[in-house]
Amino acid sequence: MVSSEYYSPLVIEHFQHPRNVGAMADADAEAYVTNPVCGDSLRLFLKIEDGHITRAQFLSSGCPASIATSSAATELLAGKPLDEAVALPREAYADAVGGLPKSKIHCSVLAASAVRQAVDTWREKTTTEAASS
Repeated sequence: MVSSEYYSPLVIEHFQHPRNVGAMADADAEAYVTNPVCGDSLRLFLKIEDGHITRAQFLSSGCPASIATSSAATELLAGKPLDEAVALPREAYADAVGGLPKSKIHCSVLAASAVRQAVDTWREKTTTEAASS
């Protein structure tokens, strides 16, 4: 059971009913990040069209805050231009679930890192493909 004294109602909602869970077979970008201290991990999948994230899905293991911020990230990212998505600070992911306890802020860092890694990898790949054409 997740304690409502420790987590916001939005964290509990996203943890109990996560959105956009699962691998994305047709992903344009993907990233895997892990926190070596606590062991939480996030695999983020992005569909990108015309410089915008049109869809995001995730696989995550970890504490309720990690799963909740991953779920919220998929909703937060949908429709965002790549530059705007990459610029989102970790606080945006924490705010998207109604805030996190100080001991769980690292969970929002996973989401922010995964977005940057996925977009950077996608940009490198598309730049290389364009140069090869």
